[in-house]
Amino acid sequence: MPDPVPGDVARFVRAVGPQPDPLLAEMAAHGEESAVPTVGPAVGGWLALLARLADARRVFEFGSGFGYSAYWFARVLPADGEVVLTEVDEGELDRAREYFEQGGLADRATFEHGDAIETVAAYEGPFDAVLVDNEKHRYGEAFDAVREKVPAGGVVIADNVVGGPIDFEALVGIVAGEGDPAAADADTRGVADYLARVRADPDFETAVVPVGEGIAVSHRTD
Repeated sequence: MPDPVPGDVARFVRAVGPQPDPLLAEMAAHGEESAVPTVGPAVGGWLALLARLADARRVFEFGSGFGYSAYWFARVLPADGEVVLTEVDEGELDRAREYFEQGGLADRATFEHGDAIETVAAYEGPFDAVLVDNEKHRYGEAFDAVREKVPAGGVVIADNVVGGPIDFEALVGIVAGEGDPAAADADTRGVADYLARVRADPDFETAVVPVGEGIAVSHRTD
């Protein structure tokens, strides 16, 4: 099927949006060389903008890799702000720490090695912005774990809702009520389940921004 986000549109979004600094460019190059995916600069710019709009002071990430998305957040946090990075791969987390130290933002970051859903249970919150980018089949579980720690005005952002390790055509069918969830793979079902949960939650309003591999933005209204 065609790319949900045409290449010329993606290029235009990257050109207009907030620009990566040299360290982010270095991180992106590392991601390409090591075949470790990142959200990319178009989504990174949106993460930074959404954090600003939410007046975010604290951010929690479910799945941080080597810190690319977290660095976009950290750049716009106040000096006493915090982004909590979580990663099951200790080597990737160590690399994230190195990048943050190199960029002079290590004092705005907390690095947690282990399962993100278990980690968030140890935090009281509040978290003004949350990025859900862990295993797709656990997206709903991640939302449930962090929901009460997001204040009114906060945002929960989920990556990979139009692309990545999902079957977008099957996802469209499920969301439209025309497809059989049981026929889809676990990642696609997980994203569909997540979208169903946030859309049904009366305290959140959700919309999809089709940049990168797609982000679902859920704003807590109450």
